[in-house]
Amino acid sequence: MKRLVPVPAPEREGDGRPGVRGKPGLVALPPLSLYVHVPWCVHKCPYCDFNSHERTGDLPEEAYLRALQADLEQAVPDVWGRPVTTVFFGGGTPSLLSADAIDRIIGLFRAYLNLPPDVEITLEANPGTAEAARFQGYAQAGVNRISLGIQSFDDDKLRRLGRIHDGAQARAAIEMAQRAVDRVNLDLMFALPEQTLSECEQDVREALSFGTGHLSMYHLTLEPNTVFAKYPPRVPNDELGAAMQDRVAELIQAAGFDRYEVSAYARPHQACQHNLNYWRFGDYLGIGPGAHSKISFQDRITRQARARMPDAWMRLATEGAGRHVVERRELSHGDLGFEFMLNALRLREGVEGGLFIERTGLSLMAILPAMRRAVDRGLLQSGLDRICATPRGWNFLNELQMEFLDETGN
Repeated sequence: MKRLVPVPAPEREGDGRPGVRGKPGLVALPPLSLYVHVPWCVHKCPYCDFNSHERTGDLPEEAYLRALQADLEQAVPDVWGRPVTTVFFGGGTPSLLSADAIDRIIGLFRAYLNLPPDVEITLEANPGTAEAARFQGYAQAGVNRISLGIQSFDDDKLRRLGRIHDGAQARAAIEMAQRAVDRVNLDLMFALPEQTLSECEQDVREALSFGTGHLSMYHLTLEPNTVFAKYPPRVPNDELGAAMQDRVAELIQAAGFDRYEVSAYARPHQACQHNLNYWRFGDYLGIGPGAHSKISFQDRITRQARARMPDAWMRLATEGAGRHVVERRELSHGDLGFEFMLNALRLREGVEGGLFIERTGLSLMAILPAMRRAVDRGLLQSGLDRICATPRGWNFLNELQMEFLDETGN
């Protein structure tokens, strides 16, 4: 990777950091991804804290498409001319949308944005909504990667998780996805209610048997403001959960996968490019209800958030006055240092030190004291050429990340 340095600041506030009047100064803008939020699902899972909303009956596809176009039109000036490197349809359950709707949305992107023909386009799908013809339609529209929310193949565990599919539907959905596209990811969870180590192993072995190129493995957590937080199920204790995590990694890596991120495993050339852009502190434009954006300019880096409720977002976006964007803020020096490290440290190989300069416009001096403390604790590898957690640091990632939160004063 080419190392870039911040542009000289013609006017400084005397803090020794780059940028015009103390703001970031970027020589080059980072890669840009596009995220599309589809907020509806058939049933809200008791562990889910995402911006998802149960919907009975038909989706308001036409109203959603009109609002999405209006949202996109108002966002284009901030990213005009920049190539989009990846597209990701997340939810909710994007596979509730018809293939025609996905085709029309991707058509909008090609009309309004610089969308290369070979861009990675991922669509999340729920096995309970999988239809072979619909998956084929998604592929014809331009989707070339499908991420399936399998979670488990065990019917009892799926019932405890509140999923709308069973193991047979999960297996059928994987086969449908593999027939439709070349790149398929399986999302699974472990440390499930009443799960044993052998049951966890069986889920992993069955996932591997399909030969997909990517697996995402998540430890079930009881998030605030969820049904599970209010009515906690009986889940494995910390010791058993840690044993499951170690066994998951052992089995998947033995099958030829690289654990390139804390929760992500990929065969060669199968890593999720969209998520890599997040972890490398790239830019992303988020459209749809509740979607978040990070957009860089030469002299500042900004964040935005859309209205969360679908009906409110659709109404406000179509009004065209920009009120569907309910939060706009410019990242401070402290925000930049912490957020960069929060993401980059999730990667097994870390990132080159020069990437911090390139993506934040700051000197490494901004985080040097925190880096020294983390090295002294055995959590971070020494040296400035590469910013990378040690094996111990990866096992205690939250502690490592908090070093940079303390440093930046957040």
